[in-house]
Amino acid sequence: MSGEGEFIGDIAAGALAARAVEPSHGEGADNGHSHEAACLNCGTVLIGSHCHACGQAAHVHRTISAFFHDLLHGVFHFEGKIWRTLPMLAWKPGQLTREYIEGRRASYVSPIALFLFVVFLTFAVFNATGGNAIKFDKAAISAGAEQAERQAKANVAALEKQLAEAERRGDVPPGLEGQLAGAQAALQGISAGKDTELPDAIAKADGAGDQAWVDRINAIWQHVKENPDLALFKLQANAYKYSWLLIPLSVPFLWLLFPFNRRFHLYDHTVFVTYSLCFMLVLLSLATLGSANASLGWLMGPVILYAPFHLYRQLRGAYGLSRRGALLRLPLLLLFASLVLVLWGTVLLALVASTS
Repeated sequence: MSGEGEFIGDIAAGALAARAVEPSHGEGADNGHSHEAACLNCGTVLIGSHCHACGQAAHVHRTISAFFHDLLHGVFHFEGKIWRTLPMLAWKPGQLTREYIEGRRASYVSPIALFLFVVFLTFAVFNATGGNAIKFDKAAISAGAEQAERQAKANVAALEKQLAEAERRGDVPPGLEGQLAGAQAALQGISAGKDTELPDAIAKADGAGDQAWVDRINAIWQHVKENPDLALFKLQANAYKYSWLLIPLSVPFLWLLFPFNRRFHLYDHTVFVTYSLCFMLVLLSLATLGSANASLGWLMGPVILYAPFHLYRQLRGAYGLSRRGALLRLPLLLLFASLVLVLWGTVLLALVASTS
């Protein structure tokens, strides 16, 4: 029962946090218990259901029953907007993103309010299930290493072929040789990690100026290697606090899909990223439930398959792309999402190491 209580409490906290961010977003009349001629907050003469100077509701509740009614209303109803927002987010994410950007917002929960709610929901699910979505499964790690090695080999082969053709034409693109060297180094690292013990260092400095950063990265890696279970526990305990970092880390990568395009601005990309993260966190919650409960294991397949399809639909709808345009950008978006997760994980690991 204590776990269930914590779970409900976390959801309530998320709803109230979201409510604090979005206290009067598109609200109608307030049927309160008092009827004032002037705003109780700033003293301005009232001419409607809300003060036109500071925005506070004209009528305020002053009974304990009204207080708990507001609490329950905020937690379980979220003014009804959550039930209009979630279906749109699930099936028409591009339309939801575009409508919010263009100012049609009264019917929907704002991206940041929804993000706060979903973050609390996700980590409430994690706590209730004991964090079963993340486990050190040696068989899965081995299979993942094998797949990574195959992909790395294919990447090296493709770059070698591209370089050979370019040399035959006498027109080698700048940076191609560096890409090949990097791909070969990545393959070496993957193969070494798969076949032998994990290395003590995972980064090398190209110059004296990079040494401090490289030493820091290797120190973090060593800390995780020595006690992976403790590092994982700290990651799960602190991840929700720094989940907001996913937004600023993601926006520059999304901009790269539309470089120098004057139709879309950083604000557009921020709304896209925030709504997308909200849905991916919902999928993560479903995956966690599927991992924790054998009867819900069937959720894993649909969750994994639907994630890229959702990104495709959001790209098409939010940016008005053709099918071809969205499909061409989707692999890059998936790659960028992976890079963002790596960067975010690196930041978290650095914080974990610094608190040891």
